[in-house]
Amino acid sequence: MPELGKIMKINWQTKKLGELYQIGSSKRVLKSQWKTSGVPFYRGREITRLAADGFVDNELYISEEHFAQLSEQTGVPQAGDIVLTAIGTIGNSYVVRDSDRFYFKDASVLWLKQGIEVRSEFVNMWLKSPLFFDQLDRGNGATVDTLTIQKLQSLELHIPPLAEQRRIVKILDDILSKISKAKENTEKNLQNSKELFGSYLQSVFANPGTDWEEKKLNEISENMDNKRIPITKKFRTSGEYPYYGASGVVDYVGEYIFDNDLLLVSEDGANLLARTYPIAFSISGKSWVNNHAHILRFEKIHTQKFVEYYLNSIKLNPYVSGMAQPKLNQKMLNAIPIPYPPLLNQKAIVTKLDALSAETKKLEAIYTQKLADLEELKKSVLKKAFAGEL
Repeated sequence: MPELGKIMKINWQTKKLGELYQIGSSKRVLKSQWKTSGVPFYRGREITRLAADGFVDNELYISEEHFAQLSEQTGVPQAGDIVLTAIGTIGNSYVVRDSDRFYFKDASVLWLKQGIEVRSEFVNMWLKSPLFFDQLDRGNGATVDTLTIQKLQSLELHIPPLAEQRRIVKILDDILSKISKAKENTEKNLQNSKELFGSYLQSVFANPGTDWEEKKLNEISENMDNKRIPITKKFRTSGEYPYYGASGVVDYVGEYIFDNDLLLVSEDGANLLARTYPIAFSISGKSWVNNHAHILRFEKIHTQKFVEYYLNSIKLNPYVSGMAQPKLNQKMLNAIPIPYPPLLNQKAIVTKLDALSAETKKLEAIYTQKLADLEELKKSVLKKAFAGEL
């Protein structure tokens, strides 16, 4: 008995996307024509939000008069049309609904005007499948970051009769909704695991013992900034020893300065204010450090780890200077007050935090892998659907 997929595909046709839709973009809207109220005006970022969430908190508009003029001259998005991002992160697509009323930025968003042989919900799901992205990359040798009208028109897809399109869309709606819900729950679990560790970390330092002191950072560590030698990019090469910048391992060089355990603290204030981790991290062994990271050496490794945990638990806003390019300079770093328990207490706290951190990272790895598995499942289901195997 023939396979069901093969029976279904008898009536499928291969069509270019340009045969099914009138593909183009919008009429250019100048920045001077943007308004703070009126008809929503979407760029690629807003279309991406629409594609993901079905709604967007918009901040740009055009006037009602301008929208009416565009509607009369070139038309505006109608129910059943598809808009998708075409520059940067490409392929985020959205099917226009009856209740939608908006215009969009030319070039960065492409416009597929509703055809008569195809359901846009079917094509929209195809645009999210590996079959769409495989065609984009084919023959380019690299991932495409700009989608042209001509390229979109030339893409091919297999189209079943309308009744079969409706059936496939209904099945995919159900399956993808369940996958989306599973991803949402997994992302919450991932976030909860991070927040749990962060909450415990803060509680450790919020309840100091009676035998704790307060010390300045320069009282318990040696600042080694004057020993670092910045290396420009032309001198960097692949090699054995890591090269550290503000965000971690930047590159590798075949030289080294430091050969003992150290604590690096990012000097880049913009990164510090944007996130909590990592602002400080311990390194061991030979390394080379650029001038975007401070280097601290401690007498005891447990003190170093204790300080690392503390710095990663606080907001550094009060110690960062500069508006255009915020920096945590050496003077302000040295002045940060550190809660300082006896060494045995430090060791006990670090041991407990290390264990909890390890367990947290295990959980994060499990949730991260589950998210990757769910994404692969989604791709597999979509691929089967548009191969006529559902």
